[in-house]
Amino acid sequence: MSEVIVFGAGGRIGRAAVGEASRRGHRVTAVVRDPDGQRALGAARWRSGDVTDPDAVARLAAGHSAAIHAAYDAGSPADVFFPAAARALVNGLARAGVGRLVVVGLAALLETPDGTRLLDAPTFPPQYRPFALAHAAGAALLRDSPAAPDWIVVSPAGDFTPDGPRSGGYRLSPADPAARVTPEDFALALLDEIDTPRHHRVQLGVAPRGNSRGN
Repeated sequence: MSEVIVFGAGGRIGRAAVGEASRRGHRVTAVVRDPDGQRALGAARWRSGDVTDPDAVARLAAGHSAAIHAAYDAGSPADVFFPAAARALVNGLARAGVGRLVVVGLAALLETPDGTRLLDAPTFPPQYRPFALAHAAGAALLRDSPAAPDWIVVSPAGDFTPDGPRSGGYRLSPADPAARVTPEDFALALLDEIDTPRHHRVQLGVAPRGNSRGN
């Protein structure tokens, strides 16, 4: 059993991660901006906190062995939020002694089978490019920081589907815009990289096992 902290635990990916970590017997701290109304979602310890505040990260993460970053603040510009969160996590997790960080990323930053980032493909919608570049800036801060914990960015190969059964499996995949994975199956990959870390300082794509794809 490990101590796992989940930042952004109130979102659909964060909730799935909290549920999967609890299912595996981990002690879970679930961090949201406002924990009121969230406590009924499971046995996790719900705490209020800001993932862009290094002091809050250090205080909340003390005593944990791993962290999941699934947070996003829609009220903050993406190009401000994601780098600020990365800086706070590097600083705060180092002070707290947390050795493993799993970050929820974007398919846009994955490479297609020919080696081109989805973001750089001519068919990538230009209106989504600023948000993808903001994600990339956060990942670059992790990559370039010698103080960063052992990190990995885990992304859907395409996107999430809001519903569907938990299949209990997944597969690794390059960028595949048609692939759709449920939050519950995606959470399996997040927790596998905590329980048995097999990848380090890279970005992985996750797709449903088999040939399940969107329309």
